[in-house]
Amino acid sequence: MSGGVGPTCNDISLPKEEAHEHEHAHSHPVSLKPTATPLHRGGFLTFQQLNALAVMIIMSASGMVSLEEFAFVIFSFIYIYFLSRVAFPQQFSCSESQVLDPKNKTLRLYVAIGSLIGLFAPIAYIFEGIYEGDQEGIKAAAPHVFLLASQVFMEGIAFSDRFPIPIKVFVPVFYNSRRLFTLADWLRKEVWKVEEGGYMGSARRLLVGRVLAVANMAFWSFNLFGFLLPFYLPRAFKKYYVGSKVND
Repeated sequence: MSGGVGPTCNDISLPKEEAHEHEHAHSHPVSLKPTATPLHRGGFLTFQQLNALAVMIIMSASGMVSLEEFAFVIFSFIYIYFLSRVAFPQQFSCSESQVLDPKNKTLRLYVAIGSLIGLFAPIAYIFEGIYEGDQEGIKAAAPHVFLLASQVFMEGIAFSDRFPIPIKVFVPVFYNSRRLFTLADWLRKEVWKVEEGGYMGSARRLLVGRVLAVANMAFWSFNLFGFLLPFYLPRAFKKYYVGSKVND
């Protein structure tokens, strides 16, 4: 989720498979006839994407999402396709397009913390709000959760071998920037909903809501201004343009 960790290519062979192919090549004559190279494609949707899609559908069906969030997701899908065809054509294979090591333990921990703070905890907060009748808290947190689930879904598409490195960077930066506005609105509503009247929830829920809003604002602000823009973005573009020069 915005850490630059996408699906890996399907053409990576294991050492045992390489040894077997080596023995097979020596024991069988090599044919000089041209053969068609099979295309390796992963599944259409990953398990992570399916979970994100389920969250999007449930929140949409329950009326928690406004037309503005829907329009943003549709626009992002159209725009990444436009960018990949006009501005950033694909230069090299998926195996060469990894900006960060997906096996890095620090990166995996960072993504896990982001999932906990940004997705799982707010979803639990929304479900508790349904039980306690806190409609204002639900409406405040729902746009962020919907957009983050949409980001996870779109990252799964962008990290396929159909899109170049700049698109892999564009999706988390684009969505993270948009979600900061929804987080600011969530934080404002959590701070002022008692003064505005109509709050029927418990004091504990009020505290949890404010802590969640502050934590998400702090984490995703750092993610955008402390990780994506100064570190991930330059590294990704450098890899893309260096690869372009090599291919030229």
